Amino acid sequence: MTDNATAERDLRDQPPQLVPLNAIFATDFVQILVPVTTANTVREVAAAVAYHVEGKRVRALPYEKVVFHRGRRLSPEMTVAEAGIEPHDHVRVEYDLPKGTK
Repeated sequence: MTDNATAERDLRDQPPQLVPLNAIFATDFVQILVPVTTANTVREVAAAVAYHVEGKRVRALPYEKVVFHRGRRLSPEMTVAEAGIEPHDHVRVEYDLPKGTK
């Protein structure tokens, strides 16, 4: 049996793997397929998803973007591997709007 430190070390020792994601951005009505790797950060995932939609079908806003996976908000510094995101999982990217902003 391995502990968490060993598991994390094992993730870092492996070369990045392709992880195609099903993603939706903010108020977009189209789900898209976005290729990322296990080494990408959640912040990079948000940017990759936004690249295909923001300013095209969804108005660009001056706010940070956040990623949700399986109902939980992910830390932007976390990698795809650390977040447990697997190929063809669904992620949702939203703007981190200040309270009271619509």
